[in-house]
Amino acid sequence: MEEPKIQQTNQGEIICKNCSAKLKFAPGTTSLKCEYCGAENEIQIKDEAIEEIDFLTFIEKEFDSAEKVELATVRCTACGAETTMKENVVADLCPFCGNPLVVKDGTTKSVLKPKSLLPFNIDVKKAQSLFQNWIKSLWWAPNGLKKYAYQSEKLAGMYIPYWTYDSNTYSTYSGERGVDYHDTETYTTTDNNGNETTETRTVTKTHWTFVSGSVNNSFDDIIVLGSNSLPRKYTEALEPWDVDKLIPFDEKFLTGFKTESYQVDVKQGFEDAKTKMDPVIDNTIRQDIGGDHQRINTKSVTYSDITFKHILLPLWISAYRYNNKPFRFLINGRTGEVQGERPYSWIKITLAVVVAVASIAAIIYFATKK
Repeated sequence: MEEPKIQQTNQGEIICKNCSAKLKFAPGTTSLKCEYCGAENEIQIKDEAIEEIDFLTFIEKEFDSAEKVELATVRCTACGAETTMKENVVADLCPFCGNPLVVKDGTTKSVLKPKSLLPFNIDVKKAQSLFQNWIKSLWWAPNGLKKYAYQSEKLAGMYIPYWTYDSNTYSTYSGERGVDYHDTETYTTTDNNGNETTETRTVTKTHWTFVSGSVNNSFDDIIVLGSNSLPRKYTEALEPWDVDKLIPFDEKFLTGFKTESYQVDVKQGFEDAKTKMDPVIDNTIRQDIGGDHQRINTKSVTYSDITFKHILLPLWISAYRYNNKPFRFLINGRTGEVQGERPYSWIKITLAVVVAVASIAAIIYFATKK
């Protein structure tokens, strides 16, 4: 039985109108550019509004029948990421953890089709420069890491699945309002001769009063990562995203890049969105309670007018392994914001400590010889 070939996108090859070579999307433009003759083939952006889909209606009536897209993907056995691979590639490294991937592990799955995306704005040269500068800035990094940074093939352009949610919330609460006041208290001190004196001082105390009430919040485009393959600490640090510039989904923008299929579905995504909304709701409640201090004892939140979008956002990713542990470097493909994990070279650190101790010992030695 012939082993499946993992495709980069679902559509066929896109051919240059001048020389018939394969085309790739050119970041920062709305064109597919030919690497051979330099011709730019304009992508006609669809004249469609970016749709906000009603969440409850979709879950109750359309979840199983919504438009799907067939993706041929390879699942990484180390981190669980499911990514596409370039056509005719039989082996590669996982862009999320650096683990080897092989085509025979490929499968086809049906997933909800994205409705919109943000195209890459940062090209590979700029991303490579940002990666190199980041690694140069690392103290105590292993020597091999800096060599790794100059290998351009180690940097992968990825479209990552995200969800965005809008929602109105109505929250009832009970709690306590603390109001500070000043009071004078008397205390006794004893001096060195054993003589006692009585003195007074002003202290701040808090008077607590039970309160209850309700507040309203309105949330727009709460962004939730649809992947479990990347550390959220770093992906959230890549925000904000200019989601006001979303364009209708077109696979032409995916040409030349890899994609990941979502692992967090639309239902779980909204639970994650609630977690992001929660601190904002708490802050609104605290403002409503007023006073100098606030305690929230109970809270009940009702969500209404919930809508969502399924979108793809562009990241440049480099995953490398050091001492068999994965480390990742991420670049926002729109703004150039960088985030990353880094290993430490304990050999360098140990040598630095030894040199520092030796220097201190030498200083002490010569100081005591005088």
